[in-house]
Amino acid sequence: MGILESYGLILIILAAVFGFIMAYGVGANDVANAMGTSVGSKALTIKQAIFIAAIFEFAGAYLAGGSVTSTIRSGIIDPSYFAEVPEYLVYGMIGALLAAGTWLLVASYFGWPVSTTHSIVGAIIGFALVAVGSEAVQWNKVSGIVGSWVVTPMLAGILAYLIFMSAQRLIFDTENPIANAKKYVPFYMVFAGFIMSLVTIQKGLTHIGLNISTANGIYLALGIGLVVGLIGKVAISRLKIDPEADREMHFNNVEKIFGILMITTACCMAFAHGSNDVANAIGPVAAVVSVVTSGGEIASKATLAPWVLPLGAVGIVIGLATLGARVIKTIGTAITHLTPSRGFAAELSAASTVVIASGAGLPISTTQTLVGAVLGVGLARGIAALNLGVVRNIFISWVITLPVGAGLAVIFFYLLRAIFS
Repeated sequence: MGILESYGLILIILAAVFGFIMAYGVGANDVANAMGTSVGSKALTIKQAIFIAAIFEFAGAYLAGGSVTSTIRSGIIDPSYFAEVPEYLVYGMIGALLAAGTWLLVASYFGWPVSTTHSIVGAIIGFALVAVGSEAVQWNKVSGIVGSWVVTPMLAGILAYLIFMSAQRLIFDTENPIANAKKYVPFYMVFAGFIMSLVTIQKGLTHIGLNISTANGIYLALGIGLVVGLIGKVAISRLKIDPEADREMHFNNVEKIFGILMITTACCMAFAHGSNDVANAIGPVAAVVSVVTSGGEIASKATLAPWVLPLGAVGIVIGLATLGARVIKTIGTAITHLTPSRGFAAELSAASTVVIASGAGLPISTTQTLVGAVLGVGLARGIAALNLGVVRNIFISWVITLPVGAGLAVIFFYLLRAIFS
């Protein structure tokens, strides 16, 4: 206990600094999930995307990021094993933040979209193995994460393929694409409104005390979806489109309609992402603050100090603004050529996969989900439409994220233990 009493303030400051670095990495890497397709399809410029994402990510993180957070992210380790040596948990969580944050900054610099969740999970596993032993790790959770590398991108890719092909058949491959767009796009709007509302309700509002039941959440989301569809139908009916214009112009006008849809879905995804993934940065910080201020007592939950949530929210926004453009470029333009309709299909399928996975209790990476969706849209146009070199680099970066996070966390744990012991 003497170590926590002697160095408590220094340890909390270190946790805050490294938590900010982790939040910076989340903003630089993960926010591309919400905005990459919008930029790639030219629905938004990169400056507009960063501005919009900054507002909605900050709102999601600050307003709905959680009044209470689990001290151990995702239940990956059993904290009871640290009861005799609580300072090891503190060193480990600080080291895990620095390890995951370092890897995210490296990946963001090279434009690799990696999973922030898997980065912090790998780091937590790494320090637990050397601090206590393998019995402290809940390996069933780890196997679920490894399985999600395959399941979630595949599910998102299949959904994106189906949504994109339905738009091709119902609208673009018809004699009168404008008339069919006016007929069918409101249905896509209903579906988008429903899914995005459900994402926000399930992932964003539970943290602020609005514990809406699953059934009520579905009814509420369906109501919002219907309202969105009606508004969309009215707005589309008022569009002034020259019926004598050539077919190419009709296609452009249809893409403009999908562009408006894309901006809406991107805002919702940014809010939901901010509310959910800010926990990757602030969860370990909350754990450190809780253990230090309680004199070494390890609780199953940690009430957030008032400064922790704004720290994560500000870090996300600054990371997005300064380093986010590199990963946005990879998602939006490097994998395959995107138009608003293709980008909409990718984003809607990614959001749908998040809803399905959350309902099923599967561990999910929003990065891998969206990349899978973009691949699905690209495959709908044939394998030649994909940049296979970029795809290969992305897959390699996914596989090495867990071990790299774990290895760095081990190094930082030993360093911190040596310094403070």
